[in-house]
Amino acid sequence: MKEEAGIKNTYTFNKNSKPMQLDPQIAIDSPFRSIKREDWKNLNGKILHNFSSEDLENLHALNEPLTNQEIEEVYVPLSHLLEIHIDRFQSLHQRTNRFFGKEESKLPYIIGIAGSVAVGKSTTARVLQRVLSMLPSKPKVDLVTTDGFLYPNQQLIEKGILNRKGFPESYDAKRLIHFLSAVKSGAPKITVPVYSHLVYDVLPDDQQQIIEQPDILIVEGINVLQVNSQRPRKGHSVFVSDFFDYSIYVHASEKNLIEWYTNRFESLRATAFQNPASFFHKYANMSAEESHAMAVNIWNEINKPNLIKNILPTRYRADLILEKGSHHFVKNVKVRKI
Repeated sequence: MKEEAGIKNTYTFNKNSKPMQLDPQIAIDSPFRSIKREDWKNLNGKILHNFSSEDLENLHALNEPLTNQEIEEVYVPLSHLLEIHIDRFQSLHQRTNRFFGKEESKLPYIIGIAGSVAVGKSTTARVLQRVLSMLPSKPKVDLVTTDGFLYPNQQLIEKGILNRKGFPESYDAKRLIHFLSAVKSGAPKITVPVYSHLVYDVLPDDQQQIIEQPDILIVEGINVLQVNSQRPRKGHSVFVSDFFDYSIYVHASEKNLIEWYTNRFESLRATAFQNPASFFHKYANMSAEESHAMAVNIWNEINKPNLIKNILPTRYRADLILEKGSHHFVKNVKVRKI
């Protein structure tokens, strides 16, 4: 088997895996199947991707542990499920071409990933991008985060909402929708704004990301499944999620979220915040106790209200929900029935 970039691929299919057991609390009168991790991992088919420690380091975010076991037991089965949906999508494209008697190019399959601040969306998105790119068809998979579609800080200041960054009104939703519309219109080359967490702002236009007709596009952001909270104006009732072919919500309890957020804030205070170029350099000399208190205050004043009002209510709009336990590892998967 071919080895690439420190990854060893071994394929041994297990055709005798036990039938998955569904959570009885959701198995009846629910649009979702609830599958415990112990059963979900058996859907892997025993395709092994042994990522190197360097690969794992590049894929996970700060304070978010990632192991080969997590990838094998959670993300490989997820990639198999998505492959089924993608194959159906491509088959429909081919049949439609035959119906119209035209040979139009296939459009990217778009996957949306939503969830709270600190839940680990970026790690999920990066791992999924990597695993999907290793499917037998070797698709081209691009990843875009909606942070780039935040209004620049100067505009947020002028609007008086800098302290509401991450809330629906802080995003240039029109620009994001135009981008997704261009993707689904088959545009050959699209530029995407890029956000820097170091300077806490959108970067200049000469540092934009370029998207050139990927087979799969992953769009990650806390706001991607929101609809009602965006309150569209008359004549503008198109939402970001309208362009998704599949959507994933990463979920965790608020107790875990605030713990992960405060721990991350403290880690950043001791590292990235020490950089004079950092927007948060003003917090660099805080004590651990002061840092914790500041993080809790930011959570309670900004992130918690946004979670409760705008993000959490979108959970059951997703096609699949990854439910995390206390150590950032997925413990349960909910999949919308078909």
